[in-house]
Amino acid sequence: MLSSILKEDPSDYLFKLLLIGDSGVGKSCLLLRFAVKSYISTIGVDFWDTGRQERFRTITSSSTVIVYDVTDQESFNNIKQWLSEIDRYASDNVNKLLVGNKCDLTANKVVSYETAKVFANEIGIPFLETSAKDATNVEQAFMGLWWADIERAAVIHYDGVMKPWLEIGIAKYKGYWSKHM
Repeated sequence: MLSSILKEDPSDYLFKLLLIGDSGVGKSCLLLRFAVKSYISTIGVDFWDTGRQERFRTITSSSTVIVYDVTDQESFNNIKQWLSEIDRYASDNVNKLLVGNKCDLTANKVVSYETAKVFANEIGIPFLETSAKDATNVEQAFMGLWWADIERAAVIHYDGVMKPWLEIGIAKYKGYWSKHM
């Protein structure tokens, strides 16, 4: 029998996710695409928009997605500042993912996949290019982070024995990040 030691119903466990990045990079569109499988080109809402303010200290998340726009060099250049904010205000063990959004706009692309991948490798976090418009890698990004949270946080009962989720291999995204580092 499979049951969480955290709670009987695994859906009772709350994973908090923070999406940060410059305005207009597609944070809200990514979240909407994942949550309701829908795309609206301009939403006008930022979830957990920290504005680099002191209230950032109160945000506790298990995972953080740093989003930039592949057609906007400045949004990529600002990643270091966003990472600095995470390091300053978030918990030490927060999972991080670098996401280059709008990869469907190939004709307008100014930040290459290779450049972003090298940068992500240098700072030791996973990287994906996504498109909220056509859903490229959106599910992989969110589910991969969820699985990373499970790998880090959960130890479960499996056939009467306590084991990390990793040893059981029951999830589609098991080991996802190790393939994308």
